[in-house]
Amino acid sequence: MQTARRLFRYRNMMPLLSTVLFLLLFQPFPTYAQPSYAKWGRLAMQETMKRYPNAQIVDYLHVGRKQKTPTTSEETFKLLLQESNRRWALLVHIEFVNQTEKVVNISYEETS
Repeated sequence: MQTARRLFRYRNMMPLLSTVLFLLLFQPFPTYAQPSYAKWGRLAMQETMKRYPNAQIVDYLHVGRKQKTPTTSEETFKLLLQESNRRWALLVHIEFVNQTEKVVNISYEETS
């Protein structure tokens, strides 16, 4: 009789246990979205490599985004470049149209 009661109790818990097991096994894995500036960072590095073909990019920093006009914005990146024994920082400014993301201008500013 005791065994029958235990079996009945476990049988009633089976739907709950299977639901918990299902949720644990098939929970969605976290996905990490790229930051909104990632596209512009890739462009800044590509254009810098064209402009300074013998230099290596050794570090990268997103400085920020600012509104230039009501319709355009500017992303700024600071890249640390090295060529032979020379090392310098380069600010890359990418101005683009907000709605279409069409590049308006790319400018460079060497800093120490």
